[in-house]
Order: sequence, then structure tokens, then C-alpha cells
Amino acid sequence: MNAKEMFDVTGKVAIVTGGGRGIGKFIATGLAEAGANVVIASRKVAKCEEVAKELAGYGVKTLAVKCDMASDDDIANLVDATKKEFGAIDILVNNAGITWGAPTLEFPQDKWDKIFAVNVRGVWVLTQKVANIMKDNGGGKIINISSIFGSRGSIEEGHPAVAYNPSKAAIEVLTKNLAVKLARYKIYVNAIAPGFFRTDMMEYIFKPEMKGILDIMIGQIPLAMYGEEDHIKGLALFLASPASDFMTGAIIPVDGGLGAM
Repeated sequence: MNAKEMFDVTGKVAIVTGGGRGIGKFIATGLAEAGANVVIASRKVAKCEEVAKELAGYGVKTLAVKCDMASDDDIANLVDATKKEFGAIDILVNNAGITWGAPTLEFPQDKWDKIFAVNVRGVWVLTQKVANIMKDNGGGKIINISSIFGSRGSIEEGHPAVAYNPSKAAIEVLTKNLAVKLARYKIYVNAIAPGFFRTDMMEYIFKPEMKGILDIMIGQIPLAMYGEEDHIKGLALFLASPASDFMTGAIIPVDGGLGAM
């Protein structure tokens, strides 16, 4: 294959959970720009519909599906709706996730359980269903979204969300375990570990009164910048395309060099 062919995903069918905003939207956009048909899923279906309409402008087919990743019924409906509309699933991007902030010694058990229900259990339930479809179709690409916090601790003052880090650590080991177990079916499983990206979820950091904290955060990053759309969608396309066909079980940081310190 020449280089263009290696990155070609024209006509492939991709599910992107949490695709209505932020990093999920960035990745969905990159896949659509490269020719993939994209299913956008999240709890807020109105946002998914907006993104689906926007991405259809690239000449691809799109579908918006409401899906709470803590609901087995919603996950089953997402898979069924995708199969009904497109007949196949070639790419799965497990991006949807939640967090909850509270002092560590007072962290609510129900919030811990909710974070693991969405960030870990839901990812597994959806992945198992999709992997069975990929197996029958001769293979596929699975991309899990972890975090730089999936392999490190974080200070209480800056990140009081004790359940989040271990939930992402679980995703990283799940990625490696599934990569080994599913390799025989030509199902590739890799993960992206983003650092500080400018998304709507993080927009509060950019308010004038937060400038001091923003400066500290940027100051810790060797490249002295935050991530934006173009910094992640190319990597996602690489992992979704034939260009990464000798790569599985990798956890790739996209963090401006923070993890190298």
C-alpha cells in the first residue's frame, strides 16, 4: 500500500461513544474527514444529533444514538441500531467517561461505583458485543481513551477525584489484555492517554479568574501548550486504519511531554 491507502478508512463504520463533545467529537470529526461513516453516541442525544449533522457535511453517513454507558439496555440498543443502519462495525472508539470531584477521605461510595460503571464496566460490555461482530467480519480496530492519570497519582488540590485514576488504569490493563486475547481474530486494541486538552468540559479553566491556575498547568507541560482537535484526530485515524496493522496493546500518551517528566 502507498501512504494514502494505509490511512484510508473510506466506507468503514465507526462508533464513537461520548462523541457529542470534546475529545470524542475531535476523533469523530477526524474519522469522518477520512471517509468513515460515524455513529455518535452519548447520554445527551441532542448534542449527538448536532455533531452527526455537522459530520454528514463531509459526505459520509452518520447516526446519532442515545447511550448511557452505565445501562446495558442502552449499550445493546447502540449496537443493534448500528448493525441495522450499516450492517457492520469496523471501528470502536471507547471515549465516553465521567468523573466526580470530592475530598478523598469523604469520597462517596455511590460516585465511585458510578465512575467504574461507566468508565470500566460499560466499556467492557460494549467492547464484548462489538468484538463478537468484528470477529465474524474478519477483524476490526478498537481504540480506548485513557488519560495521563491512568498511570499516575494526582494531587488533592488539583484533582480531587480519587476514583478516576484507577478507572483509567483499569482501561489500560483491559486494553493490553484484550489486545492479546483478540489478536487471533485480527481485532486490534490500543489506547490513547490524553493530557490537558481544551474542551468544553475544561473551558472553566480559561476564565479570566482562573488564569493563575491555567498558567501553572501549562507551565508543567514541556511543550508549554494545551491539546486541541488536530493534536489527537490524526493519531486516532492512525489507530483506526491499516497503518497500525502491526500494533496492538499500546498505550500512547498525547500530553505535550508531561508523562516524560
